[in-house]
Amino acid sequence: MTTNRGTFEAATGDDPPLPEGDREQRSREVRAAVEGLLQIRRLTGGRGGGDPRLHPAEWERKQPVRAVALALEAAGVAPSAVDASGARTATGYRVTAGERPGTAVVEWAGPPGGGAAQAEESALGACVPALERLGWEALLYRGPRRRRFLEVEPMAQ
Repeated sequence: MTTNRGTFEAATGDDPPLPEGDREQRSREVRAAVEGLLQIRRLTGGRGGGDPRLHPAEWERKQPVRAVALALEAAGVAPSAVDASGARTATGYRVTAGERPGTAVVEWAGPPGGGAAQAEESALGACVPALERLGWEALLYRGPRRRRFLEVEPMAQ
């Protein structure tokens, strides 16, 4: 999300919903952020050279929640959202820190009774190629209450 200071933040799924009229502006901001990301990868030599899309930069490895959220948002995957009280208002991805350093977890979250649990396997499966395109490996697991999630880490070099 763009903050009052004008700083771009990728939607993690724990943000308020984006107002309808801001979607085109948000799309431009996401495209600019991805282009900036790829430029950073090019300039820093992105591990092993080659295609900058395949190797996350060092700062991404240190902030995987932000980097993974940007990859999903750039691919057009809808984020979940919450209202001011923290109640889920939209179904979509939710990115949080993984248990191991340098990893992130992607869940498919939504309002109670909204069908997120039934859609999670296919929705998370659709996230995998979006993440792979920007150098992230995602493995599907089943966690507590039999809910599925992706564990995401930079691709092996």
